[in-house]
Amino acid sequence: MLKKIILLLIVLGMGAGAGAQNRIILNADGGRDTISRHIYGHFAEHLGRCIYGGFYVGEGNQQIPNQAGVRSDILAALKNLKVANLRWPGGCFADTYHWKDGIGPKDKRPSITNVWWGGVTEDNSFGTHDFLNLCEAIGAEPYLAGNVGSGSVQELSDWVAYTNQETGSPMSALRKTNGREKPWGVNFWGVGNEVWGCGGNMKPEYYANIYRQYATFMSNWGSGGQLFRVASGANSSDYNWTEVLLRDIPHNMLEGVALHHYSVIDWNKKGSATAFSEEQYCKTLSEALRMEELVTRHSTIMDKYDPAKKIALVVDEWGGWYDVEPGTNPGFLFQQNTMRDAMIAGVTLNIFHRHCDRVRVANLAQTVNVLQAVVLTEGEKMLLTPTYHVLEMYNVHQDALSLPLDIRTNDYVFGKQKLPAVSASASRDKAGRVHISLVNIDPNRPQELTVVLRGLQAAGVTGRILQAAKVQDYNSFEQPDRIKPADFKAITLRAELLTLSLPPASVVVLELR
Repeated sequence: MLKKIILLLIVLGMGAGAGAQNRIILNADGGRDTISRHIYGHFAEHLGRCIYGGFYVGEGNQQIPNQAGVRSDILAALKNLKVANLRWPGGCFADTYHWKDGIGPKDKRPSITNVWWGGVTEDNSFGTHDFLNLCEAIGAEPYLAGNVGSGSVQELSDWVAYTNQETGSPMSALRKTNGREKPWGVNFWGVGNEVWGCGGNMKPEYYANIYRQYATFMSNWGSGGQLFRVASGANSSDYNWTEVLLRDIPHNMLEGVALHHYSVIDWNKKGSATAFSEEQYCKTLSEALRMEELVTRHSTIMDKYDPAKKIALVVDEWGGWYDVEPGTNPGFLFQQNTMRDAMIAGVTLNIFHRHCDRVRVANLAQTVNVLQAVVLTEGEKMLLTPTYHVLEMYNVHQDALSLPLDIRTNDYVFGKQKLPAVSASASRDKAGRVHISLVNIDPNRPQELTVVLRGLQAAGVTGRILQAAKVQDYNSFEQPDRIKPADFKAITLRAELLTLSLPPASVVVLELR
């Protein structure tokens, strides 16, 4: 009894002093919803050096170890990352891509111009078989984005049959002719991409009708159950788009609605990926934290039409977007990856965890050499970015039970901008271990934190931390391990109380046993 009184006095006294305001109450016995592993999806578009010169170096490459032309080091890195699903071939590229150009003998495949990204020649040497075999190699489910903008209903229907029908159709016979006997069983399908923009500049009412037509002819053909069809969803805060789709598309034809949001300061002047000011840092984190509002408001609209939450909110493009690195092709969207990006990744995933009742699929943009990449390559060299390390630390939450948190945090203040300094989420895995992921976005001040454990008798705690001297720091090919996870031991566990200090601009993941 005395212990509980002391604990209560500590909790009630947390308002005294600026550093003491950070408090989390963890309700370890109150979980209801599962954090889907598919929140940990990635995105691979035919853009810049993501596919060619990134993933794919060609079967005949003798300098870089590869499996069927795909880099062995990238395969190992993504397998370790536990990538749940991988979205391909776009993006804007998807609505100019005709999948039959990328099958059959490679020397007979037609070439096209990639009109969206740099005007380069696309020789279609990396196609459906290459991508789906890559997904098998890393243990990820493929997420294919269908061509609605310049394609046809028949073309997408044939692609579904080619990948999923075991036998008895022209498409299954064609697949076997091309060397694949068994179907891959592709579950996730995007019905167009950004049809409000590069996917056709459509109005939502028009697209809703188009979607109904495409979805009607998308049959599974396999034995794995219903396809997971994703409608091309809203651009950030276009709430009317979500309203129209949920209103006009029959819910038995719809498994997911997409949402795209990038953490961009100004689309006309995005700023440097590395040489940014604290003002730019604060504005970028403000845009990242805006994901909370976007997910909440789009979910509210979806709740109105789908109170049982059968339809998922699919955030299949998110991340930081800056000006390209000096001297690189502006159409290739190559940018470095700093501790700022680690902050974006940490707070965004925490938001998804807390809204896992509705957000059940998400895709970071993009995997290799493009935007907020987890892997960068340069010839034979390959490095892992700070973003990679955050996703690796966080993958303990995959398919775990989300635990409710009551969070009270100090503010990170810069000028007139005020943001919550501490972001958090928690889960319990199937082995009974509780994980708490914490981010201190304040680049200048540590945050003293107390976690009150309710419904949990923890015998011990361990932790890992990602931090750097400053938020502009990054891993380079000269210093590839400059930023990497380390053990975090500055934790005190006493009965039902956990105390720790989060260093400036740091990401910490705790494990309670």
